[in-house]
Amino acid sequence: MTTMQVLFLIFAAIILGSAFKVVTTKKMIHAAFWLIVVLFGIAALYAMLNAGFLAMVQIVVYIGAIAILFIFAVMLTRKELLDKGQALNDNKGVAGLVSLLSFGGLFLLLNNWSGFDKKPPTLPDTDMVMELGTALVTPNMYLLPFEIASVLLLAALIGAVYVANEARSE
Repeated sequence: MTTMQVLFLIFAAIILGSAFKVVTTKKMIHAAFWLIVVLFGIAALYAMLNAGFLAMVQIVVYIGAIAILFIFAVMLTRKELLDKGQALNDNKGVAGLVSLLSFGGLFLLLNNWSGFDKKPPTLPDTDMVMELGTALVTPNMYLLPFEIASVLLLAALIGAVYVANEARSE
């Protein structure tokens, strides 16, 4: 194994472990801190891929803005930092069913997609930001991952509105 492969495995383990802690921890403020660890790990992977621009955007936008905004929202919507309410609700079965259906739909969609066999063309070293923007919206390059990321961000926004509404009703 090369050094890059070992580093990738280390960062992947950190990201997966931290992501697991994000969804299983009982205190929201701790989940926010674990989310910051996940986002730093992703920035490290971008740096390993020689995508310095994306690594810096990850740090500045996601860690510097969104994660800190989430921490402030948690701190300002709670009267105390101790979460007194029930951390988990009784809809585990419904959530599991929706997750399995979503995974099944994505599996069927991606199983029939021929884009996995294609390799995107290499980008020239000139004007990388413009080439990156073009690559993100070109259908045969990175449009699908870009759109999936936008749907995930929309789901996070809806979840934040729901959490803020629940905190307000307490």
